[in-house]
Amino acid sequence: MAENQNVEYKESWRDEYLKWICGFANAQGGSIFIGVDDSGKVVGVRNIDKLMEDIPNKIQAGLGIMTDVNRLTQDGLDYLEIRVHPSTFPISYHGEFHYRSGSTKQQLTGMALSEFIMQKTGFRWEDATVDHIGVDDLDDESFKIFRREALRRNRMSGEELNIPNAELLNKLHLMSDGKLKRSAVLLFYHDPAAVQVGSHVQIGRFGNGADILYHDMLEGSLLTSADKVVDLIFLKYLKAKITFEHDRRVETYPFARDAVREAVFNAIIHNCYMFGSPIQIRVEDEAMIISNSCILPEGWTVDTLMKPHSSRPYNPDIANVFYRAGYIEHWGRGIQKICDACEEIGAEPPTYELIGNTLRVHFKAMESALVDQPKPPKCQSAKENGTLDGTLDGTLELRIIEVLTKQPFISLDELGKQLGVSRRTIYRSISTLKESGRIVRVNGRRFGHWEVR
Repeated sequence: MAENQNVEYKESWRDEYLKWICGFANAQGGSIFIGVDDSGKVVGVRNIDKLMEDIPNKIQAGLGIMTDVNRLTQDGLDYLEIRVHPSTFPISYHGEFHYRSGSTKQQLTGMALSEFIMQKTGFRWEDATVDHIGVDDLDDESFKIFRREALRRNRMSGEELNIPNAELLNKLHLMSDGKLKRSAVLLFYHDPAAVQVGSHVQIGRFGNGADILYHDMLEGSLLTSADKVVDLIFLKYLKAKITFEHDRRVETYPFARDAVREAVFNAIIHNCYMFGSPIQIRVEDEAMIISNSCILPEGWTVDTLMKPHSSRPYNPDIANVFYRAGYIEHWGRGIQKICDACEEIGAEPPTYELIGNTLRVHFKAMESALVDQPKPPKCQSAKENGTLDGTLDGTLELRIIEVLTKQPFISLDELGKQLGVSRRTIYRSISTLKESGRIVRVNGRRFGHWEVR
């Protein structure tokens, strides 16, 4: 039998092999055979009686664990099996943490070590508490978004939501010993970089190769970013193909909106924020790539994701808030929903690739929806809290949506004044948004209000 995840061969004993035992204990366990060459052939070992006495003592003294040391015989040759059981807590050798991966031993350092210790102890990165940010520092808009969506999606009742913010955070398991968890800050604080640099969503429109035409960085809370990002993609970064059916205007986008929405939300809830890398959305003429830092559950591969699987969110508290807001489901069906949404519009299903600790979702544009258009000019990036460049297609509609979300009772005249455009332009854009189903007028023209969908 060849060496593998659980088997290692050594011709003779050396004390440095305590590192290999450490690696087995920190992984899935396994056996080290002493007196066997790399091909698996037994060559025998000298002083086996002394080794059977010394090795257990060295393991106990150097690693603090117990192992089974067995004497075996084959063709008249004696050799040893050191059987190592997986440990439920991290094991170190002289302050070093080793880990068995495949048929190799790795020393864990940096982020990998932090992640390993968190997995072994049950202490997740998002669970750590924050001392310098309190409940009163959190963003009112984020709470409004959460309460609105949780009520609209019937994931929480009005009675459950009509409580002080601190009580709501406790109900959502976002506080510990009276302090905010990191997850609470990421979800509800206007500047999540306060606990981890890179905790934002970045969108870029690319031309040929690395030529970036324009980009946006959504640097607010995860909830405000989630509330805006899909609209931003479809109103600013994509152009719909316009057709007419019985005088009815039909807009067809090259990507399935529900699929993109699901993929973006999956990236947000599964992102490994401690790596400090933003979620990136790359939009090209014929493709869209959504990337996030990722540590898959042990034993999972990209193939696992593409098959029916259980729900194993990397950030359970963040995932719970997104579930309560109606953004995701709890059944591990996200990728299936993405594929179904693509199939519904006739687009190809996405492909997934894992490069190191980065998971990338590749969407291919539906050719029948592509629009021949000149490349837009390069422009300066637009921050989330800034004014978007009105020369770009769809930007005015995006600004209208942002205003109506915050001021649903505003009149069209007031809306035009606030945005600095004419009454005629406002009416034209409102008509476009109504036809596309993005907004509706509720309870009539005079006493009603706008609802953004």
